[in-house]
Amino acid sequence: MSTTQLRNIGPKSAAWLRQVGLRTEEDLRAVGAVDAFMRVKRAGFRPSLNLLYALEGALRGCHWQEVPESRRQEMVQEAEAASAALPPPRGRPAAAPVTTTNHGSSDEGGSAPSFDFLDSPGRDED
Repeated sequence: MSTTQLRNIGPKSAAWLRQVGLRTEEDLRAVGAVDAFMRVKRAGFRPSLNLLYALEGALRGCHWQEVPESRRQEMVQEAEAASAALPPPRGRPAAAPVTTTNHGSSDEGGSAPSFDFLDSPGRDED
């Protein structure tokens, strides 16, 4: 049976699976849901966790929402561990922590000049 005929697997997911070499139910069973998900991710696609749950549901023969929460958590942990082992994407630096800088806080005692919509900085009013 091809992956296009599996429960929970839509055309886009089936195309992703074909592109990573998983064309049949037997191929999917041989690697498992987490490895299949990671293959799709390594290929450069951006699957959501719904694909992971859908793959597990397809292997169990149930709707993806019927996959037990404990199994979902277990699969997410496995996928996160496998993702951490992936090298950073080529051509792009690894993501750094996001920082926020606040300029001109009113709590500091000094007040920053305010501008109206039509004012421009550095221009004196007449």
